[in-house]
Amino acid sequence: MAVSSGNSDDPITDINVTPLVDVCLVLVIIFMAVAPFAVQSGIKVLQSRAGVQVGKVSVSESVQIKLSKDGRISVNGAEVPAADFPFRIAQALVKSKDKFVIVKADEKNKVGDVVELLDGARQAGALKMALMKN
Repeated sequence: MAVSSGNSDDPITDINVTPLVDVCLVLVIIFMAVAPFAVQSGIKVLQSRAGVQVGKVSVSESVQIKLSKDGRISVNGAEVPAADFPFRIAQALVKSKDKFVIVKADEKNKVGDVVELLDGARQAGALKMALMKN
């Protein structure tokens, strides 16, 4: 208990930390509740390295998507207009045994263009994907 000096006109100079602690605890609870929703799901991609195809499905059985420097798309060697890409990739994936897609892109290509190809392949039914440098 605090003892008063008797003079009630003196200003209160003590800092009350109770509201600060209350606000901090509320913020911690809010962050704990929101944190699970902040995690974004991404696209899992296999990294290409030497010998990655050894003992696995051969390259001829997988679907190969190539993105040229000027933005032209080809699926299994046949050039495809961007509007027909979802249909053509779905056709190619039906013929593939393990639904494996290899995307070959150049260093000059934009990341957004490559991600759109990966996303289109995933939506068409690709189960595994890999990126390769052209």
